[in-house]
Amino acid sequence: MNLSSKAATDSRRSAVVALACAGVFVAYLPVTTVAVSLPVIQRALNASTAQLSWVQDAFVLPVAALILTAGVFGVVHGAKKVYQAGLALCAVGAAVSLTAQSIEMLWAGQALSGVGAAALLPVTLALISRAAPDPRERGKYIGLWTTCMMAAMVVGPLLAGALVEHTSWRWIFLLPVPVSLVTMAVAWRSLPEFRGFGGRRLDWPGQITAAVAITALVYGVIEGGADSFAAPGTVIALVVAVVSGALFVVVERRSEEPMLDLSLFRNSTFAASTLVAMVSFLGLIGFFFVLSLYLGMVQQLDTWQAGVRLVLVNVVSMIMGVVMGPLMRRWSPRVLITAGMLISAAALLSLTTLGVSTSFMSLAWRLALLGLGLGLAFPCITSAAVSAVPGPQAGMAAAGNNAFRQVGGSLGPAVLGTLLAMKAVDTLPGHLADAGVSGGVARSVTEAVEANGLGAAAGMDLGADAGRALGAVSEAFLDGLHLCLTVSAALLVLAALASAVLLRRRPDRSVTVTGSAAPPQEAVPATDGAGSASEGH
Repeated sequence: MNLSSKAATDSRRSAVVALACAGVFVAYLPVTTVAVSLPVIQRALNASTAQLSWVQDAFVLPVAALILTAGVFGVVHGAKKVYQAGLALCAVGAAVSLTAQSIEMLWAGQALSGVGAAALLPVTLALISRAAPDPRERGKYIGLWTTCMMAAMVVGPLLAGALVEHTSWRWIFLLPVPVSLVTMAVAWRSLPEFRGFGGRRLDWPGQITAAVAITALVYGVIEGGADSFAAPGTVIALVVAVVSGALFVVVERRSEEPMLDLSLFRNSTFAASTLVAMVSFLGLIGFFFVLSLYLGMVQQLDTWQAGVRLVLVNVVSMIMGVVMGPLMRRWSPRVLITAGMLISAAALLSLTTLGVSTSFMSLAWRLALLGLGLGLAFPCITSAAVSAVPGPQAGMAAAGNNAFRQVGGSLGPAVLGTLLAMKAVDTLPGHLADAGVSGGVARSVTEAVEANGLGAAAGMDLGADAGRALGAVSEAFLDGLHLCLTVSAALLVLAALASAVLLRRRPDRSVTVTGSAAPPQEAVPATDGAGSASEGH
């Protein structure tokens, strides 16, 4: 390869990686902007805790349900088209949320943004895999991809805090609109059109059964916590989830071109990294959901103050992403993921001492420790999953890993939100009695919290008992928070054990999966039109 050809290849690779990083930034921007604004949204739209769970899950559910199909779409229709469609949907979803006048309209906007994120997450990782076929070089770029993901999560809380402080909460959805549109314009000119490895068809039976299973499971958990797990609607939803999940496995095993090739799970590195991703996200996304409510409802912080605290986790994780390249070359994924999960679990357990008046500094070092653990583990989880399989299956592996990660993320607010509400409602009468609130006031507060969530008490006219009643509600909330922190820490310890036991010392590619049509080196985007990529303007 002459110098001019090498320079052109390097330039193309840099453009692809830059656009991949921009795509994941847009995809993840709604995650923390919404999370830190939940108390304000709850008050503005008079939402219950269950309805508030759906604000986040309306975004995460489409990601979990559609991310696998989006990966196949990238093969069938071209990565560039799916990338552009994802950006467009993120822009439209943000615009709908920006103009939302009801909780239902906000759900709709979040759902559209979630569909866009589902398209962007697998295609951006697949673009990096195509641009950098060498696992060591790819690990460096995936570290950069993860850093951009964390950058979005850093910008989100600070942006939301500044906007809510001076304008309306709706403006937190503004930034994705111009960023998506500008990135689309750049990609139209600069992003090559990658071709797939052989013909692929969309697996509609697999897509439908997966979407139904995930949606029914999350619905059952949220509604079971809000009402009762014995309620007919909840029981039906959970049964549908189990049946649909079983049908998904049957369909995928029999399909000639499955959405998710289940033989990937015979590769212990891929299976372990996927399990770790799902379990850890269940604990962590649920943790951020309840922590945001703690900062707003218990400590009575405004959105900017809450954002500054939440951003500590993401800042430290982003700094870790910058230095992860050398660490990933020196240490195996098993060591880094296990260490990161254990550090994160220790940070969560340290947070179980939180109280109503916990100071900023007392909270800050614990959140920074959590960010250190996450920054150590998360780049390795994705890199291990993608590097463990043959190059032609990198897109499916990335989508599969992300899908299970998002399944865990969608269950996080549902499970921990349910635990928070159930524990708080259970202990609230005792705290009211200890505070000297009894009789009709105690009954009305308890009934309001049971019906409409913990935020309902703040809007009640309680007269002279207001201060004591709200203090009792805060103490009940802390009981639920401490339970959620313990459960989240236990989930991360479980993830650490799975990593230590199941991950191989080095990624292997010993499993040949269905549809592999080329060896790993053929994933390199070609510059002459004869390889796996071609120019498309």
